[in-house]
Parts: sequence; structure tokens; C-alpha cells
Amino acid sequence: MKSCLLAAALSALMLAGLPALAQTAAPAAYQSAVADSLRPADEVARDPLRHPAEILAFAQLQPGQRVSDIRPGAGYFTRLFSRVVGEGGHVYAFVPNKTAERENPRADALVAAYPNVSRVNGDLDAMTFDQPLDVVFMSQEYHDFHIPRFGVDVTKMNADIFKALKPGGLFVVIDHQAAPGAGNTVVETLHRIEGAQLRREVEAAGFVFDGETTAVANPADDHTLNVFDEAIRGKTDQFVYRFRKPG
Repeated sequence: MKSCLLAAALSALMLAGLPALAQTAAPAAYQSAVADSLRPADEVARDPLRHPAEILAFAQLQPGQRVSDIRPGAGYFTRLFSRVVGEGGHVYAFVPNKTAERENPRADALVAAYPNVSRVNGDLDAMTFDQPLDVVFMSQEYHDFHIPRFGVDVTKMNADIFKALKPGGLFVVIDHQAAPGAGNTVVETLHRIEGAQLRREVEAAGFVFDGETTAVANPADDHTLNVFDEAIRGKTDQFVYRFRKPG
């Protein structure tokens, strides 16, 4: 009985905010993506902390969509997106020129494993894609682009993401929460950014705040440690925001 109730609760969470036509298939698609046999064991082991099915639901991923995963790393989310959007959709693994030498091989491995994934290189503040996008996704990366050595004009980056999306398209951002009032002052020392600061910056590009989830929040994190400190690594307090392009 408990397992049935938990399953029902998860399904209800996943359906929240999804268009009606996608509601019936969505939870099954998310669970199927999480169960993908191609996912590496080390990524699967992180699922209890990263709550992938809940994040997919919050991002309102649907079959047939075009999604860009910005700086996908080893591809934790790219793999999931590929399975959800399916043969009729496409996932763009966007690798910045600045880090392409070391990150292209990992993106190319994703392309080889998933036929609906392609690698795109470019400058973060000059992003373009060959088709309008339904979703742009950025996990634990936004704060980095404020670090001077990346050389990114964050205002221009947000404007380019806005342009890349279809009207009604979504920009979903996950990042490590900084202490209240920190703004973007600890992006290099602690690798954190205050959620309120990020929200102001993204909304300034024309986006409308469309919701948040506490799926990966951790109230026990006091926001004083570097996110790579072993005392908090993998368990940081993270915010997840969804922004919508009007239209």
C-alpha cells in the first residue's frame, strides 16, 4: 500500500504544470529515462541526491522537443533528455569554446551513444542553434560564467538564450545557493551564487519567472563551504528555477 501511495504522489508531482496532452505519458517517460541501461553506474549512484525524475518533470520535458544542455560534462542530464525527447526530438550538448579541448571528447561519447544528440561549440555569450529550442537547461554552471577567467558577458548570454528559445520556451537553471546578500561575490571562492541574484539577471533578459522546486534543496547547508569541500560535496543546498519566454 505504501509503495502505491508513493508512486501516486510522484506521478502527481510530475504532472504539475505539464500540458494536458503530455500528462498521460510523462511519468512513464521520465522513469524509463532514469532506468536507461546506458547510464553509467556512477551516475545512477547519484540519483538519490539529484532526483532526476522530479527534475525532468519540473523542466516539463516532452517527446519531440529540442533541448540544449549547456556544458553537459559527462552527460548526466543529456542522457536523460535524449530518452525523454525520443526519436522525434533532439538534444544539443553545448560545449563552450573555452573548455572545448577537454570537454569535447565527453560530448562526442554522448553523440556516439545517443543518435538524437549532437555537439555544438561556441562562445557562451554568442550561442546559436540551427532550430528554435523548447528548453535550455543549465545545471551547476551558471555561477562559473561570472568567474573572470571564463570571459563571459552574462547579460549577453542570457539574451542569447532568450533568442534561442521558441515563444513559451523554458530556461531551467540549477545552481548552488549562496548566503543571503552574497549576490555573485562568491562565485570563485565558494562556487555559489545567490538565487535572488540569478533570478534578477535572467528576468532582466525578458524572461518571466515560472516556478521553482525544492527537489535538491538542503536546509542543513549553511552556505559557508566551497561546494567541493568533502563535508558538503554532492549535498549542497541547490535552487532550481524555471523561467519562461513570453509568447
